[in-house]
Amino acid sequence: MKSTVLARMAAAVLLAATQAVSAAQPLAVTRVEYRDVDTTYSTEAVVEAVRQSTISAQVMGRIVELRVDVGDSVKAGQVVARIDQREAAQVLASSEAQVAQARANLQNARLNLDRAKRLLESKFVSQAAVDQAEADYKAAEAQVQAAEAGAGQATVSKGYTTVVAPISGVVSVRQVEAGEMATPGKPMLTMFAPGDMRVIAEIPQSMIPEIRSLSRATVEVPSVNRWFKVKEMTIIPTADPHTHSTRVRLDLENTERDIYPGVYARAHFAIGRARKLVVPAEAVLRRSEVTGVYVVNAQGATSFRQVRLGEPAGAGLIEVLAGIAPGEQVAVEPVKAGMAGPAAKSPGS
Repeated sequence: MKSTVLARMAAAVLLAATQAVSAAQPLAVTRVEYRDVDTTYSTEAVVEAVRQSTISAQVMGRIVELRVDVGDSVKAGQVVARIDQREAAQVLASSEAQVAQARANLQNARLNLDRAKRLLESKFVSQAAVDQAEADYKAAEAQVQAAEAGAGQATVSKGYTTVVAPISGVVSVRQVEAGEMATPGKPMLTMFAPGDMRVIAEIPQSMIPEIRSLSRATVEVPSVNRWFKVKEMTIIPTADPHTHSTRVRLDLENTERDIYPGVYARAHFAIGRARKLVVPAEAVLRRSEVTGVYVVNAQGATSFRQVRLGEPAGAGLIEVLAGIAPGEQVAVEPVKAGMAGPAAKSPGS
């Protein structure tokens, strides 16, 4: 009995707090009206990263350390993996020994050439002997250059055993595990730079002239209930001979970290202008099979009204076909309007 009383008291306090918040923060409303808006052609699209990189091994060896996993954020130049460098170290040591040997041979060839030149002055050797000594010196010099180049390559190869991130971004795929063998060209990690996204849409060739004439579009991402402006549209000049479609690339503005490659999207291309009854898309509330808006009357009371929607109208608007009349006001934040209840007041009340 006591717990029931306490529960009722807590509910009453919560209700009073909700009403106080509602009174302190009036609902934002907008007027339903006819506007000249874009008529659109809509199609499915997929999000992809503008900057994406696949990190592959450049030397063979066993992966002894893997420092990152899927979802980790990394900086450009950060070490993400290490490959066993013992074999690379042995190759480098062998190359450095060859350099030392070649330099010793060069020093010996220089001494022989100097000796032959002095003997030629004393007429103890022929010119042919001097020419041979000079040829030996040049060959030894070339061997030093070749050995130093080999040592430099071995040094670079040893450096490849430390794998670093080429760009700053987020790891999206990890193709290997610690202990596996890395081979040149084998992908290890895939990463992308968040916040710089675009979408790819397949468009029938018959629609390309209309889309090109206005070159204006918006992108809807249903998973985050967001609309994005398109800062650049590129119609890729190739067509699929099987589907007779052309790919269109749309670079997005102000993308967020919750938008990532592979996310489903819808691209809405402007193909003309028309006068339509519209409301902000954010004012629409979807409850299972029911779609509606919260209408705010002259006294500031709210009521849920079921509506029938048409096509998106661009600029964050959507067409209303039935359920509401021009001049009525709807709450821009339907969730807040639903929590506030029918007694909520609008700023103009």
